[in-house]
Amino acid sequence: MASEYTIGVDLGGTSVKVGLTDFRGNIIHKECMPTFAEKGPDKVISQISACIRLVLDNNPVEVEGIGIGSPGAVIASKGTVDYPPNFPGWESIALGKIISESFSMPAYVENDANAAAIGELIFGAGKDLDSFIMITLGTGVGGGIIFERKIFHGTTGAAGELGHISVDYQGRKCKCGNYGCMEAYAGNNYLVEWVEEDLQKHINSLLFKWVHIENEVLTPKLIHEAAVKNDDFAIKVIIKLAQVLGYGISSIINASDIPNVVIGGGVAGFGEFLFKPLNETIIERVMKTHKSRVTLRPAVLKNEAGILGASALVLYQA
Repeated sequence: MASEYTIGVDLGGTSVKVGLTDFRGNIIHKECMPTFAEKGPDKVISQISACIRLVLDNNPVEVEGIGIGSPGAVIASKGTVDYPPNFPGWESIALGKIISESFSMPAYVENDANAAAIGELIFGAGKDLDSFIMITLGTGVGGGIIFERKIFHGTTGAAGELGHISVDYQGRKCKCGNYGCMEAYAGNNYLVEWVEEDLQKHINSLLFKWVHIENEVLTPKLIHEAAVKNDDFAIKVIIKLAQVLGYGISSIINASDIPNVVIGGGVAGFGEFLFKPLNETIIERVMKTHKSRVTLRPAVLKNEAGILGASALVLYQA
């Protein structure tokens, strides 16, 4: 490579984050601006460009290229982003071409969950793996499939929607229209919703006290804090979450013959409260040929997964 630096763009509905990264995965400089998604695609693209320009102006170095992790359906080969959620007025836009021409350098676009998987492949927990399944636990449940060190896109580029695997055909309705999706139990908003419903039956729980007496906001972090204090209800919530994820992930392993799993996102911060029952459920549910081969790893990039995953797109193309 002519340069050891890349630019990573983490495009979100609320903010756009841009970082200058070296090829070892160190973020040298980063900036953040509001996305202004409600003002339409032209404004969003203007904000992306302004944030990239700010980083470049503060770091007069040669840059190999720009990587962009975006929500929505992304056709990586064309650099197009189609109908990203929470971006009004956005249809199909050739974001890669626009940014490439604006900065006279290559620009690569990938779905944000796929970018996170590529980031773990290049910089993180998957560096020593040829194939693995990436699960990201956040507002929703995202995913990416790395097969023989390549991201698997499927026929239209939409592969990896692992959160919409149904674990209960009569289960909770998901925003995708299906029932019993992993996301309908493990996405942050859904998780908080069903915990709040069950909380009324557990008035002796620390969570009940914190939420209904001390007026704390119920969040995954609060659930984890209660579990750390040995709250029985909070621990059971995390075990139930682990079981739901385990049912879905075991199906993915059985279908793909990829036994290595990397878990990222905020809920992964539950640590052993989550990972131990999750590992047990997966091993219980996978076919015999996979039982001794399953590996479960926490993602390494954590809070920087967006920028580093996007930056890794440039190295991935090299």
